[in-house]
Amino acid sequence: MQVPLLDLKSQYAKIKKDILAAIGEVLDSQICIGGPKVKEIEDKIEAISNCKFAVGVSSGTDALLASLMGLGIGSGDEVITTTFTFFATAGCIARVGAKPVFVDIDPKTYNINPSLIQKAITKKTKAIIPVHLYGQMAEMDPIMDIAKKHNLFVIEDAAQSISSTYKGKKAGGIGTCGCFSFFPSKNLGGIGDGGMVVTNDEKLAAKMKVMRDHGQNPTYYYNFVGGNFRLDPIQAAALLVKLPYLDEWSKGRRKNAEYYNKKFAGTAVKTPYINPDCETVYNQYVIRSPQRDKLMEHLKQNGIGCAIYYPMPLHMQKCFEYLSYTKGDFPESEKAANEVLAIPVYPELTDEMKDCVVDAIVSFLK
Repeated sequence: MQVPLLDLKSQYAKIKKDILAAIGEVLDSQICIGGPKVKEIEDKIEAISNCKFAVGVSSGTDALLASLMGLGIGSGDEVITTTFTFFATAGCIARVGAKPVFVDIDPKTYNINPSLIQKAITKKTKAIIPVHLYGQMAEMDPIMDIAKKHNLFVIEDAAQSISSTYKGKKAGGIGTCGCFSFFPSKNLGGIGDGGMVVTNDEKLAAKMKVMRDHGQNPTYYYNFVGGNFRLDPIQAAALLVKLPYLDEWSKGRRKNAEYYNKKFAGTAVKTPYINPDCETVYNQYVIRSPQRDKLMEHLKQNGIGCAIYYPMPLHMQKCFEYLSYTKGDFPESEKAANEVLAIPVYPELTDEMKDCVVDAIVSFLK
């Protein structure tokens, strides 16, 4: 049996008519930049994130970039983040001229280890970017305590974790601002690129709404340099169709994860650890094994989709050589990069498909 890592076609088939109707509505209106669809999705993401303001932008990457720019972070500043994350987290720090300062992860959750942040702070530190990896939020209480002590901004990279919670608080709603991605593979995915920044800071939200349109306000008058970060109304329309299904889809992912947990119990498979303070949305279900590469090849040969998130920590990437980190500086991240493997967890999986995945993994590890 073929079991893909993600099957967006099965999701689309159920909502195809509604998606096409929503896109047609935008085209009929010929409001192709901004407009009511963008405002509506902003209002609804505000509500599910328990935030006062939301700013639709062109991607999750641009959500991070706009946040850094909006907070005035740039040349000479330092921003602390995890080395075990998607490139955009640190790439955006570098793009505004600031210096990424990496910290190792908690080996159980793969999120930034709060106990290591304090020693990374210098007089140049301006912000912390915790990443809510794989759908599970980082430990925000100690991170916020450190940030308040040192008067630092906190930008939540919640690209993989929309609607997840930490101690009952929603992703994106705890820090200075939070950043979401609507890349098609996300739990709430568009039909192309899209993103959102949420915040309770009215001035920051107002600035980013101007910044996403080159910084012009009024038209052709610029008080600062912004960018072309606008959320496309066609993406907004598609997201509005999908949003009502988000809770159901997340429950489906958690149900599938629990199925795996039970099937893998008593085997050599190391299943995901979920912090009791968190409710995860399982953007990925990640196992780990010292034989990861051979296991991955075995799964692919048997038609089982899988992927590595992420095969090389950022401190070891060539583009960050100038930061002078070396192999061994962040051992938990380096070990995770050699052992983690994501397997299918999307809500449309059948029990037969999940059993196929389990059997292929268990048979190999035996």
